[in-house]
Amino acid sequence: MIDIIDLKEYEAMAMLDLPDDEREKLGKRYDEIVGGFSALERIDTNSLEPLVTVLDMNSIMREDVSVKFLTRDAILANAPEQYDGYFQVPGTLV
Repeated sequence: MIDIIDLKEYEAMAMLDLPDDEREKLGKRYDEIVGGFSALERIDTNSLEPLVTVLDMNSIMREDVSVKFLTRDAILANAPEQYDGYFQVPGTLV
């Protein structure tokens, strides 16, 4: 079972204050979860090649190519207010 001291450290990080009975239940549940992963540790994966994806395809992403669609003037034409080639917005600092 998880050490009570470790469990209290996790409680503090999560800003919880569990009663002792809840702490005990949580410790038992933690052991069940960790025990479930121990079955995975017993599987021999040495002969398997690592996968990046389970899908059988190459990258479907397109090349990242910079394309200029609009000019600055075209974009600023829709701005309610502009100043010196930039959008002008109300100040946000108080």
